[in-house]
Amino acid sequence: MPFPYPDPSNDFLSDHTRLLCASYRRLTGRDLIDPGLDDREAARRLFAAPFALLSHNADPDPILTYGNRRVLDLFELDWEQLTRMPSRLTAEAPDREERARLLAQVTAHGFIDHYSGVRVSSGGRRYRIDGAVVWNLIDRKGRHLGQAATFASVQPLV
Repeated sequence: MPFPYPDPSNDFLSDHTRLLCASYRRLTGRDLIDPGLDDREAARRLFAAPFALLSHNADPDPILTYGNRRVLDLFELDWEQLTRMPSRLTAEAPDREERARLLAQVTAHGFIDHYSGVRVSSGGRRYRIDGAVVWNLIDRKGRHLGQAATFASVQPLV
């Protein structure tokens, strides 16, 4: 497991959320959260945010590395399950090819805005996400560490 569960003992993974926020700002020109907050408070608020925020690493078959409470609820996972799960499994098999094209586009262009698609929870619940932003995670040394996504609009599908 790459990261422990976000809580006060580890500053809600503030190092990782700093990477999420800095990469998002650098690529989109926008902020995920108030940039005036200290790292620990920003990380705490991001973990408790009403919008979904998740990331995966840069492995050939990327594994999820972070998901806030909204993501854990949507995908019906606990932290250990989330951080062992290949990110491709967030989409149903027929939608995985489209998802792979999307991630290749993000890799090439830095980010995409206004993505929509169908996702599935571990319990089989399907829902449509709209207005998602997906971006590359790049550290200060210019290394590509993975990708992240955020979205607020979720419509359950029957």
